[in-house]
Amino acid sequence: MSEDAVVIRRVIAAPREKVFAAWLDPELLAQFMTPGEQTIATAQNDPRAGGRFRVVMEHGSETVEHRGEYLTIDPPSLLSFTWMSKYTDLQPSVVTIELRDDGAGGTELTLTHRRLPPSRMDAHRDGWTSIVEKLSALL
Repeated sequence: MSEDAVVIRRVIAAPREKVFAAWLDPELLAQFMTPGEQTIATAQNDPRAGGRFRVVMEHGSETVEHRGEYLTIDPPSLLSFTWMSKYTDLQPSVVTIELRDDGAGGTELTLTHRRLPPSRMDAHRDGWTSIVEKLSALL
């Protein structure tokens, strides 16, 4: 793992086309973009390079907006987008999702989150780990 990035790896028992599509489907995003004990999120997006997205997660009585812009959409292998919220100190960071066939009908997912404030690395590692686990369970 790079010291300046959060890297999450997981094999998901679903074809990569389905895994890739889930990251661009606002209804599915709202179901798995709920890290930890969270169960409620809303998502809106314009899934094209240069398009924007918005995910609002409910943290107890607080709602937190995450937003960004799609940088690369290369189905079913690569997705990259900026990610900004109060948890990135309102500065844009970059998330890259790489998908590879695992040879057994599943998908090897590698999520890399760069340009995070050092004090927010562990929280993002925990959050993305939970999000990827929920995506895996959903698919």
